[in-house]
Amino acid sequence: MYAQVLLLNGFVTPLWYRIPDELRLAVNKFSLVHVPLQKRTEVALVMRLAVQLDTSVTFAVRDMHGLADFPGDNAYQPFIEKMASFYCLAPLYFYQRIRHFLQEKAPSQPIASRALAEEAMTSGVQLTDEQQLIVDAVAPHITTPSFHPAVIHGVTGSGKTEVYKVLLRQAWQEGKSTVLLLPEVSLAVRFHHILSQAFPDVPIFGFHSGSTPKEKKFLWEALHHDKPLLIIGVHLPMMLPIPRLGLIIIDEEHEQSFVEKKHPRINSKEMALWRASYYRIPIVLGSATPSLATLYNVQRQHWPLYRITKRFGGSFPAIKKIILTDKSRQQGKYFWVSAQLQRAVAERLSKKEQVIIFINRRGYSFFVQCKGCGFIPSCKHCSVSLTLHEPDCLQCHYCDYAIQLPLRCSACPAPPESWLKKGIGTQQVVHMFKDLFPAAIIERADLDSTKKKRGWQETAERMYQGQIDILIGTQSITKGYHFPGVTLVGVLWADVNVHFPVYNAAEITLQQLIQVAGRAGRASAGGEVIVQLMRDNQLFDYADEQAYLSFAEQELAVRQMVGYPPCMRLGSIELRHPQAAVVEQDAAEVAAMLRAFVQEKQLAVSLLGPSLPVIARIQQQEIRQLVVKAASFKDLHAILMRAQHVPLASALYVMVGS
Repeated sequence: MYAQVLLLNGFVTPLWYRIPDELRLAVNKFSLVHVPLQKRTEVALVMRLAVQLDTSVTFAVRDMHGLADFPGDNAYQPFIEKMASFYCLAPLYFYQRIRHFLQEKAPSQPIASRALAEEAMTSGVQLTDEQQLIVDAVAPHITTPSFHPAVIHGVTGSGKTEVYKVLLRQAWQEGKSTVLLLPEVSLAVRFHHILSQAFPDVPIFGFHSGSTPKEKKFLWEALHHDKPLLIIGVHLPMMLPIPRLGLIIIDEEHEQSFVEKKHPRINSKEMALWRASYYRIPIVLGSATPSLATLYNVQRQHWPLYRITKRFGGSFPAIKKIILTDKSRQQGKYFWVSAQLQRAVAERLSKKEQVIIFINRRGYSFFVQCKGCGFIPSCKHCSVSLTLHEPDCLQCHYCDYAIQLPLRCSACPAPPESWLKKGIGTQQVVHMFKDLFPAAIIERADLDSTKKKRGWQETAERMYQGQIDILIGTQSITKGYHFPGVTLVGVLWADVNVHFPVYNAAEITLQQLIQVAGRAGRASAGGEVIVQLMRDNQLFDYADEQAYLSFAEQELAVRQMVGYPPCMRLGSIELRHPQAAVVEQDAAEVAAMLRAFVQEKQLAVSLLGPSLPVIARIQQQEIRQLVVKAASFKDLHAILMRAQHVPLASALYVMVGS
C-alpha cells in the first residue's frame, strides 16, 4: 500500500510513501503521519491511498515512519473534510493553520491577565425564571447529546453569562468539553479570568492570537489526555480536534468579527454551527441583538428562541434623538457636540458618574482637502483617501502607508496650510472633550489604541474601577463590557454608516447603537443615551433594544423581497493583479465562462459583474469582483468551485457568504 501526502510545512508538491505492513489498518485518507524528508522527519497529511504507484513516480519511495501524535477526536477528520469542501479549500489548509499557530511566537506585548473583580463573583447568584428556563431546555441535550441550537435574545445586562456558567459547569461535571467563542481577543482574555476565578477546578485554556507558546503547548497536551476542559477564543478553537466536545457557546453572536478579514474569510460562527450539527451537540447563541441570519433560522428552521427581558441590575436608559442639521437646535461650542449632550455630560460628571462617547470613526479627520483646488491626498498603493491622524500624519487604513501632512498642496499654488479637515474621528473628539471638560480624566478606545491589548485591558480595568470619567471610542467599547459607573452614553454621528453600500448596513448600525447604549444604567436607575444624527431615519425609532425584534421582522421582509441574505445565499469571486488591463480581461473571461456554465447546468443563480468594488485597489493590486446570488447553497457552491478551474494571470479568490 502507498500513500500520497502533502507536507504541513508548506511544501506544495505531493509526495509518495510506502505504508509499512504494521500501519496499513491505521492509515486512512486525511490521517496525519510522520514521513522522512532528506535527513529530517516531517508531518504530512494523507491525501490519497493506492495499491500501486503511479507510473509517473520515478524516484525511490521511502517508508513512512508512523502516525503523528494527534488528539483522539474521531469526528474531526470527516468534519474538516466537510468544512474544506464548504469553503472550496483543501483539508490541508486547516491542519496547516493549527500547525502554524502552535509554532507562532509569543505576542510582543502579553495581554493583561486580570479580570474585572466584581464580574468574577458568582457566589449567591440565583437564576431568574427566564434564565432557569434556558438551562432546563439546554441541559438535557448535554446529558443525552443531540443538536440543539438555542438562541438567547437577552437584553444588555440581563445576565447571559450566568446561564453560560451553569451550562459549562454541567458539561464539565458530565465529562464533556466546552468551547466558548467571543468576538475579540480582549473579551476572550477577560472571560478566561472571570471563569477561572468562578471555577478554579475546571481546566480553562485560551486559544487565540494573545496566547503564549507555553499556553498553546499546555492546551495541545491537555487535548491528548482525553479529559474535559474549556477552550476560549475567537476563530481558532473551531479548528482544533477536541475529544469529548459536548457544548459550544457563542456570545455576542451577531458580531461581524467572527468572519475572518482575510481570504478565505472563514466564519467561525457558521463553522461552529456545522460542528455542533455534525457532532450532534447543543450550541448556544447569545446576544442582545441577534443577527438576522440567526432569527431567520428561528423563523424557518424552528430553532428555539429564549428571551431574557429584564436586566440583572439597573434599568433601561432613556433615549433621546438630536438632529445635528436642525437649525432650530441650540448650538454648542462644537458642531459635533450638541448643547444638550454637553449639559448632560456636565451633570453626570458633577455626580461622579461616568460617560461613554461613541463615534464609529478613528483618527482625527476622515481626510483633508485643499481649499484652493479641492485636491485630496490619497494612498499611492490603494484607491482610498488618507485619514488624518495625530500628529499631522496621513495614514492609509488598508496598507499602513503614511506620510506627514504637507505644508502646501502639490496640485495648486495655494498658500501654506490651506487644508480643510473633513469629518471627525476619535482623536478629534478627545480634543473637543478635553477642551469642554478640562478637569475630567478622558481616555480613548479605538483600533489604534486597542491594538496594544495589554494597554486596553488596563484601560478597561480603570474604567471599571471608576478612575476614568469619559471613555471615547469606536465599536471596541460596544462588545459586552460592563462598566457599572456609566450612566450616560453619547453617540456623536449615529447615521454615519447607514448608507454604506452593503446590504446589511442598517442591521449593523442598529446593533452597534443598541450595544453601546446598553452600557448605560447597567447598575443604577436613571441611565440616559443621547443619539446625534445628521438626518433623521426610521431606523432609529428602533434604538430602544426592546423594539429590536420588530426591526428584525421588518428588515427580514425587505431582504426576502429583494433577495439578500439570509433569504438567499451570497458568494463572491475576486480577482487581483497589479495591472488593471490584465485583471479586467481575466474577470471578463471568468464571467463569460460562468454564465455559459450556469446555462449549461441550468443553475438557479444570478451572476452580477464583473465590477469595481468600493475599494478597487489595495496594496498595489487592482481588484475586480463578481457576486453570485443563489437560492440554494448547492448551486452557489457549484459556481464557486467551477471558477477555480480557469487558468488566469490574475489571482482568484472565492468567498462563501451567508
